Amino acid sequence: MPPVGVARPRAPVFVPSEQEGGPVKISVKWLGDYVALPPSVDELARKLTAAGLEIEGLERPAEGLKGVVVGQIQESVQHPNADKLSVTKIDAGTGTLLQVVCGAKNFKVGDKVPLATVGAKLPNGMEIKQAALRGVDSSGMLCSSKELGLSEESSGLLILSPDQKVGTPIAEALGLDDVVLEVNVTPNRPDALSHLGVAREVGVVTGAALKVPQPKPVESGAPASEKVKVRVENPERCPRYAARVVENVTIKPSPQWMQDRLKACGVRAINNVVDVTNYVNLEFGQPLHAFDLDKLAGQEIVVRMAAKGEKLTTLDGKARTLDADDLVICDKSTPQALAGVMGGGDSEVTEKTTRLVLESANFVGSGVRRTAKRHVLHTEASHRFERGADLDAVVPALERAAQLIAELSGGTVAPGRVDVYPAEKPPRQVTLRFARVEKVLGVAVAEAEVRRILEALGFKKVAESAGQATYEVPRARVDVEREEDLLEEVARVYGYDNIPAKLPRGLAELAPEPAHAEAERRLRQALAGTGLSEVVNYSFVAPKSLEVLGLKEQPVELLNPLSVEQSVMRTSLLPGLLENLSRSVRHQVESVSVYETGRAYFRDAEGGQGIRPAAREVHRVAGLVWGLRGGGRSWTQKDARADFYDAKGAVEAVLAALRVEGTTWSPGGPAAYHPRASAEVKGADGTVLGYVGELHPRVVKALGLPEGVFVFELDTAPLYASARLVPEYHPLPKFPAVLRDLAVVVPVEQANEEVRKVILEVGGPLVEDALVFDVYTGKPIPEGKKNLAYALRYRSPDRTLTDVEVSEAHQRIISEVNQRLGASLRA
Repeated sequence: MPPVGVARPRAPVFVPSEQEGGPVKISVKWLGDYVALPPSVDELARKLTAAGLEIEGLERPAEGLKGVVVGQIQESVQHPNADKLSVTKIDAGTGTLLQVVCGAKNFKVGDKVPLATVGAKLPNGMEIKQAALRGVDSSGMLCSSKELGLSEESSGLLILSPDQKVGTPIAEALGLDDVVLEVNVTPNRPDALSHLGVAREVGVVTGAALKVPQPKPVESGAPASEKVKVRVENPERCPRYAARVVENVTIKPSPQWMQDRLKACGVRAINNVVDVTNYVNLEFGQPLHAFDLDKLAGQEIVVRMAAKGEKLTTLDGKARTLDADDLVICDKSTPQALAGVMGGGDSEVTEKTTRLVLESANFVGSGVRRTAKRHVLHTEASHRFERGADLDAVVPALERAAQLIAELSGGTVAPGRVDVYPAEKPPRQVTLRFARVEKVLGVAVAEAEVRRILEALGFKKVAESAGQATYEVPRARVDVEREEDLLEEVARVYGYDNIPAKLPRGLAELAPEPAHAEAERRLRQALAGTGLSEVVNYSFVAPKSLEVLGLKEQPVELLNPLSVEQSVMRTSLLPGLLENLSRSVRHQVESVSVYETGRAYFRDAEGGQGIRPAAREVHRVAGLVWGLRGGGRSWTQKDARADFYDAKGAVEAVLAALRVEGTTWSPGGPAAYHPRASAEVKGADGTVLGYVGELHPRVVKALGLPEGVFVFELDTAPLYASARLVPEYHPLPKFPAVLRDLAVVVPVEQANEEVRKVILEVGGPLVEDALVFDVYTGKPIPEGKKNLAYALRYRSPDRTLTDVEVSEAHQRIISEVNQRLGASLRA
C-alpha cells in the first residue's frame, strides 16, 4: 500500500458497484454535514430503523485500532544481537521517547509511522505487551498496513504523511474515526440511496433542521451552449438531460477527506474528477458522468436509441454489441456511453484531459433495468435509475459537481448549462383528509404533528379546504401515489411503537363462527383418525365421468370450458376420488384411503335470476378406500385387504364424532354401488344422509379400476343438522345393571335394527341398551333364516331391579318380537 497522502498509480476509471442488492453504506461523519445527529450512533440507528430504514449493521473501523497512534522515528540503530532487527526511538507525543524493536527496513529517521502501544489489541488478534526481543526491551510495535487490517499484503511499515501530528490516534489520522451505517433500503425508497436522503429522514425523526448544499460555481469564459450541443431524440426514455462544461482542469488525486469518505462507502478513489462524480452521486443520489470534451466528435451529445449491432467498449474494457432497445449517449457519430449504466472507453477522462462535459440526466428506470440485465452490468448508476432517480436532483447535483471539480482541479466553469427538458411533468398531488388518520392508524395524531411530519419529509402543501389538505409529492418519492401512502408516512415517523395494540373497530359486531364450521372440523378429524387423507379436486369434470356412475341429473355445462374433461360441473364428488385412485394405481400404489369435502352442483330452473345463484349447490363429503388395509404395514393383519366395513367404519366414525344418534342402515344404494355390499344411511327422522358400499363391477370395468373399491358419500346439511356438538351430562348410575342374552331366529332379510328397535320400545325404561353380538346362519337354523343374539342391559335409575321384574320384562320382549316380526326364540 503506498504511503497515505502520496499519489497512487492511475487505475481504470470505472468503479464497479459493491452494492448489488446489498445494503447502502452511509458515513455518519458525512451525514453530520447536513443534519445534527443524536449523541449516540446506536440511538441514531434505532430511530432510523423505527422509521422504516432498517440498519442491518454498524461498521466501526476505529474499534480495532485503539491504542495505535502516529509515532515519529527519532533514532534507529542496529540490534546488537540480531542482524535483521533495528532498535528505534519513537516519539509518541507523550514527552518521553519509547524504545521499540522493529524488523522492517523501509523507513528512515524522521518518518511518521503507526505505533501500537503496550496494551493495544490489533485487528488480527495480536495483543501488544512489554517484552524483550533478543535481549533488548521493546515498548510497543511499529505496524504495517496488513497488521492494521487495511490490506492483505504488506512490504514493510505503513509510512504516514509528514503532515500528521505525532500522538494522533491512527484511526483519526487515516480517516477511520467514523461509523458506517449499513442501511437496508427497500426498492420503493430510492430517495434513501443518498446521504441527503438519509439526512432528511434523520431530521424528520429528531426534529433537526436539514442543511442542503447550495452550490454556486464561479463561471467565466464563453457560454457552455457555444462549446457543446445536446440533442435528445428519445424524450420518453430520457425526460431530462443537463450538461456543464469545465475547462482547464488538472487531473490529480482528490484530497484525503474525499478519499476517506468514498472509501467508507465502499467506493475506490480514482482521481479528482471521477471521485467528484462518485461523491455527488452518494451525496444527492443522482448519478453523473464526465466526458472528455475533446474526444467527442463534433463537440456534440446525442441521446438516441442504439442501432442493432452497434459496438461500444465500456469503461470495464469489454466490447459490447448493442440492442435496438438500448438507450445510448453518442457524439456526432458513435455511441460513447450506455445511458444510465456505464460510460464508454473512447471518451473517458485520463491524465491528459483538460476539458470536461459533465452529464447529469434522468433516465426511465424500466429501460435502464432492461439494458443492465441484457449486458449483465449492474452499477451504482443503474442501481439508482432502476428504482427511480429524482428528476429535481438533476440540476443541483450538476451544479455541485461543477463547483467541486473547479475547486479541486483548478478548472473554470463555462457560464450557464445546456438543459434539455422537452416536456416538464408537474409533480404528483395527493389529498389527505385529517380525519382519516385516526380511523386508519387507530391512534389520534394531532393535526399539527401530521402537518409537521409531511412538510419535514418534503411534501409541499398546495391547497387546503375544510378538514383536508393537498400536498405536492417530491419527485424523489416514487412510492407515494395515494392518501394511504401519506398515512403510512405519518405512521412510520410518528412511531409504530406509539400505536396502541387493540382490536380493530367493529370486531365485537362480527358474527360468531357458524355451527357447521365446528361440525366440519370434527368431521375432518374423524376421517383423519380412521386413516383417510384429504384431497381437493376440481369441481369441473367430464360428462362421461358422471354418466358411468349412472347419475341421472343433467349437469350444469360451462360456457367456456378449458377442455372436454372439465366441461360440466360435478353432481357427485366420486368422479374426482375415482380419478385419484386411477392415478395412484398407475403409479403402483398398494392402497388408497382418501376423502374430500366440497360442493356438488345441480341445475336450477330459476337460477341466475336476480341474486339467485345460477346452480343449486349441495355440500357433501365423500370417501374411498381400496387396497391393503393400513397400507400393508400391519403385522397383525398382513396383506388384509380393505372391505365394506372399512368404508362403513369411516362413516360411523363421523357419526360418532358429531354425536348423531338414531341412524338406521338399510341394504341398497344408487346404480354406482354393488347391490351385494351397499347401504343407505338415514337419520333419526328418516332423512337420507347418504350411501356407503362397494363400487359396482360395471363402473369398475368402465373406468379401468381394480376390484374391491369401497366408497361413501354423505350430504352434510342434514348430517350437521342432526349433530349434537355440545355434550350432555349423564350422571353415573347408582344401581347395578342386570345382563340377559336374547337369541331370536328371524328371516335372513330381517334387519337387525328393526329387531333392536322393538326390543328397546317394549323393554320400556328398564332396557338401557341392546347390542347384537352374534349373527349365525346354517344348521340347525332352517334355510332362509338367521339367528340374532343380543346382549340386553337392564337398569333402573331409582332402585335395584329384582329377578322377577327383569324376567317379566324379558318375557314381554320375547312375546312382542315373536308377534310383530314373526321371530321365534332359539332353542
